[in-house]
Amino acid sequence: MALPLNQNQLFQLYRQMLMIRRCEEQLAKSHQAGLIPGPCHTYVGEEAVATGVCANLRKDDVVFSTHRGHGHALAKGVSPRELMAELFGRVTGCSRGRGGSMHLFAPEVGLMGTTGIVGPNILQATGAGYTFQLLKTDRVSVGFFGDGAVNNGAFHEGLNLAAIWQLPVLFVCENNLYATEVAFSYATRNPDVASRGASYGLPGVSVDGNDVLAVYEAAHEAVQRARAGGGPTLIECRTYRTRSHAEGMRDTGYRTQDEVEAWKALDPVKRLQERMLADGMAAANDFESIEAQIKTIVNEAVEFAKNSAWPDPATATWYVFSGAEGERDA
Repeated sequence: MALPLNQNQLFQLYRQMLMIRRCEEQLAKSHQAGLIPGPCHTYVGEEAVATGVCANLRKDDVVFSTHRGHGHALAKGVSPRELMAELFGRVTGCSRGRGGSMHLFAPEVGLMGTTGIVGPNILQATGAGYTFQLLKTDRVSVGFFGDGAVNNGAFHEGLNLAAIWQLPVLFVCENNLYATEVAFSYATRNPDVASRGASYGLPGVSVDGNDVLAVYEAAHEAVQRARAGGGPTLIECRTYRTRSHAEGMRDTGYRTQDEVEAWKALDPVKRLQERMLADGMAAANDFESIEAQIKTIVNEAVEFAKNSAWPDPATATWYVFSGAEGERDA
């Protein structure tokens, strides 16, 4: 089958996935070195989902993310420098060093926040969709969430309300088979998330979450429908995280090493590279050049983060609702 996108678009998808991968690998190393305070949940293995969805969004569209949100942040437009600095707790981070790994905010590019609480981002995305509808704009809202969230009441409430009011929302389930270390097949009698869309009267689509082109196409159709007033879509992306739930936690014990290796063989970055080579859309040295470019960017981002200042304790009350106007804007 011919590739549906042109060469430039394919390279953009590849570059974005590789950027997420290399940033996450570096963050894992930095966490192991004690440079990142608190937990760190990496997105290694799931890069095709954030990349494929966000490639269809405009800057003024918004996304609401999860505790595993670095990939969404980068795909929506947060720079590697701002991401690294935030996880390092520095004032140059996207949340001014106040959020860390699980609380990334960059409303200027449409990243309306990542959260460690399971489920509320579904409701936030629904609320944003309602706002866009009231304002009579064609903006779109996206809520990313994991398989663990679909058994949460927020999932029912968000999808039901969005369907009733035909809101411009994409509900994107990153089904990586485990909620922390609990198998999704154990936690539910219906592991087919996409099929749940029918219960709310909205389209439910299941795609290979390790195939960036499949994700891109499903998101493209859903975004076009939302912009045209056709309402929400539930997209289930079946994928897999190949690292532990969070850095420092065990890798197996609740899953087998054979399972991990089988999913590593379905690496979304490698799959796109191999497909582009097979279809004559790229040469090996093209990927070598991209690798070198991204390595330079990531290394520079780490140095930027290390050399950035810590937040001034005197500013601890800044950027809060009760702060003075001048303080919030400083």
